[in-house]
Amino acid sequence: MSDKNIEFEQLLEESLVTIHNGEIVEGTVISVKEDEVVLNIGYKADGIITKNEYSNQPIDLTTVVKEGDTMKAKVLKVNDGEGQVLLTYKRLAMEKSNERIKEAFENKEVLKATVSAVLSGGLSVVVEETKVFIPASLVSDTYEKDLSKYSGQEIEFVISEFNPKKRRIIGDRKQLLVAEKKKLQEELFEKIHVGDVVEGTVKNLTDFGAFIDLGGADGLLHISEMSWGRVENPKKVFNVGDTTKVLIKDIKDDKIALSLKFEDQNPWLDAENKYSVGTVVKGRVARMADFGAFIELEPGVDALLHVSQISKEHVDKPSDVLKVGQEIEAKIVDFKNEDHKISLSVKALLNDSEEAEEAVSATEEPEE
Repeated sequence: MSDKNIEFEQLLEESLVTIHNGEIVEGTVISVKEDEVVLNIGYKADGIITKNEYSNQPIDLTTVVKEGDTMKAKVLKVNDGEGQVLLTYKRLAMEKSNERIKEAFENKEVLKATVSAVLSGGLSVVVEETKVFIPASLVSDTYEKDLSKYSGQEIEFVISEFNPKKRRIIGDRKQLLVAEKKKLQEELFEKIHVGDVVEGTVKNLTDFGAFIDLGGADGLLHISEMSWGRVENPKKVFNVGDTTKVLIKDIKDDKIALSLKFEDQNPWLDAENKYSVGTVVKGRVARMADFGAFIELEPGVDALLHVSQISKEHVDKPSDVLKVGQEIEAKIVDFKNEDHKISLSVKALLNDSEEAEEAVSATEEPEE
């Protein structure tokens, strides 16, 4: 080789950059394939970024990089064994995103990301190039057995633990939900008062009542407050998801008692006129005790038919002659509006009927 050629090669070597493992370099994209990007980094060998070193996400590199793009990358190996420089883009991006997450952790910043995987113990999301794990216990403020509904869903969370050296970066969605509910609860309690009529949504049904979501807190609508009449089972009145207007009966600490017994619909308001003593009424046997039967005259108005007033003959127990649901006719013999008590008598009605028949018989002319 001539001296000139040797001199030229020396000048060429001197004009090229010197690189080391871990160094950040900048280059121009000269070739893109589905699984590989080639960069001119001003070194004697080109830099290669494989698909696995570009991103943690399964992507086609031709959709995110094009020839002529300028990129920064980190040197993994100066010589990969084939005379090429192995570069990583994702680890550089990960370092930047770690700094971003660290800042969010320190500032308690709310982050937003799409759930990339549903795991057995929680959810995985990726912030830029950093994976964040959200344990199942921190996904919601209520227990959720199946987390599959979150797959592909964009969620908000905060970083509750940041330890990149141990690859432990924990996200927390629960505290955001708890804080939001607390805020809504405070706003609700500031504006509601006993006696207000508000609209809510049936959230849950039990044998003893319904829990109504009032938009910030749940109120209990007890079965005894669902109607002026008798309700056998809340599930026969409501379905989960129903909307209803309810009366706020009581507020005690963070508990709200609700009612559907609106005073203007109270059947006892005009009961004195409808059920005065001497009036003959029809009703349905609602329930029985040893001392008598309770007769429902209308929803919310029950009257007592004492065992001694069921018949002119002696009756040991009401159940010997009456059945629940049976319709009867009786006479009102006592009315106490202030106590909401009405007493009935079938015996008095029978006596009236006999007296009427005797009166008719007495007025008939005897046959000659």
